[in-house]
This record gives sequence, structure tokens and C-alpha cells, in this order.
Amino acid sequence: EEVLQQIFEYSVNTSHRHFYNQLYGGIDEVTLAASWLIEALNTNVHTYEAAPVFTLVESFVIGRLVELFGWLDGEGIFCPGGSISNMYGMVLARHHTHPDIKLKGSSSTRPLVVLTSDQSHYSFKKGAVWLGLGTDNVVSVETDTYGRMLPQALRKAVKEARERGGEPFFVGATAGTTVLGAFDPLEEIADVCQEEGLWLHADACWGGSAILSNTHKHLLQGIHRADSISWNPHKMLGVSLQCSPFIVKQKGLLQEANALSAPYLFHQDKFYDVSFDTGNKSIQCGRKGDSVKLYLTLSLHGLRHIEERVDTAFSAARYLQEQVSTRPWFRPVLDKHQCTNTCFWYIPPSLRHKPETQDWWQQLGKVAPLVKERLAKAGTVMLTYQPLHEKQLVNFFRMINTGVPAPTHQDMDYVLQQIETHGADL
Repeated sequence: EEVLQQIFEYSVNTSHRHFYNQLYGGIDEVTLAASWLIEALNTNVHTYEAAPVFTLVESFVIGRLVELFGWLDGEGIFCPGGSISNMYGMVLARHHTHPDIKLKGSSSTRPLVVLTSDQSHYSFKKGAVWLGLGTDNVVSVETDTYGRMLPQALRKAVKEARERGGEPFFVGATAGTTVLGAFDPLEEIADVCQEEGLWLHADACWGGSAILSNTHKHLLQGIHRADSISWNPHKMLGVSLQCSPFIVKQKGLLQEANALSAPYLFHQDKFYDVSFDTGNKSIQCGRKGDSVKLYLTLSLHGLRHIEERVDTAFSAARYLQEQVSTRPWFRPVLDKHQCTNTCFWYIPPSLRHKPETQDWWQQLGKVAPLVKERLAKAGTVMLTYQPLHEKQLVNFFRMINTGVPAPTHQDMDYVLQQIETHGADL
């Protein structure tokens, strides 16, 4: 009991209403109950015989997600995080393009090239390492001021990659980038992919929750044209870590790309329908019943309540954007918020009314790390910061609003007040 108490005491309370540090927040009480159940039953969702309820729930939830994202058919699997989900997209794209690689390896092909925006998640480069593609074959496509991939830049990058002797096969579009919250123009990107014969994967790990909001789902316009989609309900919706469904439009491809014979586990002469043995679709053997957490959260709360959560997070981000645009010593990085990310600088007293030279900006870049440290040590607010070197932007604060606990306008005022208080002597 003493050890457990110490662990609790010295851990970060991510359910604190002023924890904004990452793309997730508090834990919903329903999903917490589901997590306890999953741990208590301690089963593995690789076969129906070991986890009959969990495998059926996963099949049902995946079917509903296929409909939700606008497909007529498809399949999927729950993964241990968004990075692995994005890697699934890369694996299936490679298998779709060169199915012989599964047996012969990639030495017989030209260098396979991944194209994704310069604001995309680093997991695409990690995937290139794990798949043996090499990070040199991950092309960063130029983005606009808001961090959205430029379709014309994508088309140019495809052409240049081919001229260098590479073979583009995969485009990773992003619906809600980590830093700026940008949504790539999926319709236009899908047009390029269709014309060039490329697999389109939509990384909707962060912004995918907008699909549940009638007000904000337009941000995902065109996502139905993607070949595969990754989404993380453990982010904006408050589903407990981890909950990461991956869906793919082409049925059977997960099995084709990942299945290997394991006669001690995946017998074909079992007493039930072996199509419910999902382990052969996965790169893992051990896999938890994460689908139950999403199933119970959506079912017991209802989609209307979940929509309200998403809308509340967007509303808080909009209010914060208005505040940092109008308060005298704050400055927004962009003139609007895109997802529920709000990016801004705080200008301390020593830098006010000074010429904004290169040295001034370098000094401003030191503010966010120092204020973050003070806030964390005070235990009042936890939020993050970062620079964007490719856009020549020094360190700025990045506030992330999620749906649990529901953020209020008063919460946003408190955050800005705390930043001013802890930066007043700088």
C-alpha cells in the first residue's frame, strides 16, 4: 500500500483539469471501468477461443468505424498506439504495391519512397526505419502557413522522387497535426494519389474525433477516399490509454500482409468460425481488448454526448485563440485555431516595446521553456512548447484542449493568468 501511494504521489495527474501537456487528458469513468474489466479478465485477443466476447466486440466496433468514416466496406484492428497504426498503413501499402516483398524482401525493388508533410508525425520516419526503407526515402512535402500539405508540392515531390530513381508508393496525409492542428486537404491529395497510383493513408490520430461532430466533421472532408485511416480515441475523447483503431478499405489485406502459419495457435480445423481469430492479421501476438473501452464509452454516453465533448474542446480553443489575439502581451502564432491546438507567445516585461530584431526573437524563444518549468514546479498548469524550425518560428506555447475534463473559458483565463504570473519578472 505504501509503494502504491508513493507511485500515485510522484506521478503526473493527467486527469487534472490543467494538464494540457500532450494530445490527451483526463480519463472517462466508463472507460476506466472497462480498463479494470480488461485487466481482471487478463485475456488475449488473438483467438476467439481465448477471448470470445472481445473478438466479437472488436469486429462490431470496426464495422461501425468503417461506416462512420464513409466507407461501404473495410476491416481493421486495434493497435498499441497511433505510431503502430501508421506503420500498419505503410505495411499494407507496401504489400499492395509489391506483395512479393513478403517472401523475397525488398532488395529486388527500387528504393520505395514515402511522402508526407513537413508537419506530419515522426512515426512515419520511425516506420521507415522499422520497415527497412530508410529515413532518406521519407520525403517531407512543403506545407502552407497553417501547416497544411500543398497538393501541388506533393505532385512535384512525386515527380522528383521518380527522377531520382525511387518508387513513391505511400502518401501519409494528416488530419490534425501535432503542433499546429492542421488538416491536410484530403480531397485534393486524394486526386493526386489517384492520378499517380499511390496509396493514401490518413493519419487522423488527433483530429479524427471531429468525425463525431456535425459542426466540425467538415474538417475531414475527403477522408472516405483514403485507403487506410488511423485514429486515437484515447486523445480527445478521454478513452483510457491505449485505444487506437486502424481501418483499411480493402478487405483481406491485413491477413495477406501479416499472416504466417502458427499451427499451434491458428488451427484451421477448430470447432468455430476461425475468421474470428484475429491474431493472424496483427504484427503482435499479445493484444488487449481495447475495443471494449471505445464500445462502452460511445454506447453508454451516447454519440450526442460525445459530440458535445468534441464541440466543447473546440469552443475552448476558439476562446483561447481570441484571448491571445486581444490581450496585450500575448501573440498568436496563427490567426486562427485549426483543431483544438492554440499556439502563442508570451512577451515578458523585458522584451516589451523593443525592436523585434533577430536577437529579440532569440530571447523570446527562451521564455516558454522557463515559464513551463515554473508552472510545472508550482503544480498549477502543465502545458508544452516547441519551435518550428522549418517555418523559422522560435519556441512558443502549445495549448491542447481535450474533451475530458470538459474545458471552460474560465480554465483558459486561468492558464493565461498563470503564465503572466510566473513570467512577470522576466
